[in-house]
Amino acid sequence: MVRWDVERSPMSVQLLVGLGADRGLPARVCLKSTGLTEEHLRDTGAAVSARQELTVIENLLGELGDPPGLGLEAGIRYHLTTYGIWGFAMISSPTWRSAIDIGLRYLDLTFAFTRIVARDRGAEFHLVLDAPDIPLSLRRFVIERDSAAIQTIQHELFASPIHIREISYTFPAPECAVGIPPEILDLPLPQANEHTTAIAREQCRQLLASRHARTGVAGQVRDYLLARTAAPPDAEQVAAALHMSERTLRRRLAAEDVSFRGLLDEIREQLAEEFLVTGRMPVAEVAQRLGYTEVSSFSQAFRRWKSVGPREFRARHLAPHRVPAA
Repeated sequence: MVRWDVERSPMSVQLLVGLGADRGLPARVCLKSTGLTEEHLRDTGAAVSARQELTVIENLLGELGDPPGLGLEAGIRYHLTTYGIWGFAMISSPTWRSAIDIGLRYLDLTFAFTRIVARDRGAEFHLVLDAPDIPLSLRRFVIERDSAAIQTIQHELFASPIHIREISYTFPAPECAVGIPPEILDLPLPQANEHTTAIAREQCRQLLASRHARTGVAGQVRDYLLARTAAPPDAEQVAAALHMSERTLRRRLAAEDVSFRGLLDEIREQLAEEFLVTGRMPVAEVAQRLGYTEVSSFSQAFRRWKSVGPREFRARHLAPHRVPAA
């Protein structure tokens, strides 16, 4: 699910404008209806929204007619240095597997419009991309772009071309699978550095927390729910606490591109990660703290968020420390 309210670096929009320029499109055409200017993009402290970036993509395809391979051409322009601290966290990781774990955990620090999950089946390892939140007319471009960016990142991590087993696209269905040879997942990366990756991870965590900070009514609801995670109130109770009707609450949340259920899921997902990995709590205690009466219900929700169960998720992140799962 795309977090439309999370700010992004303007780097991706710069790359998209450059792609348009190579195809003869002036920057003003690429930036039409975004409220962005070339000067804004050059500001090192500037930020853009996901919707603004998607509008740039829509402008590109509207002017160029979505020629074959345009998304792939865009994707190869995204290098590790494009992503700032996220790129440093990736390149300093000990192995490709650990880099993938970091990359997916902090995916909101990238420019991806796809939801990316890892499917590890021993003899097969795939990064699966889908884009259910993206209009069908733009879906091929964003899936091709994000999958090509994965290939570029992988090559740069190893400082040499690494064979990708397969890439399968299924259009109009919104899914793509990038097959990675399992034997390369645990190879050491040439620029691995334990100290650097620890610092980069912490900076990623702090940056993501600041970008996820909500304002407006969504921020008020989030703060109210955060204080009551063990027994989450329903929308009617929250609305009463904020001195408005439930209908008004839902309407105002919708105006901020979020839903009550989405906010509750967001909080639970974020806290579940922290409790499992940082707090190292037993799964049953995590479920209780997040308001689940049954561990199985929590496990199902967690699998929906992360495509793996809570025990497997924790085992992956704590594997270097050999901490047993509860």
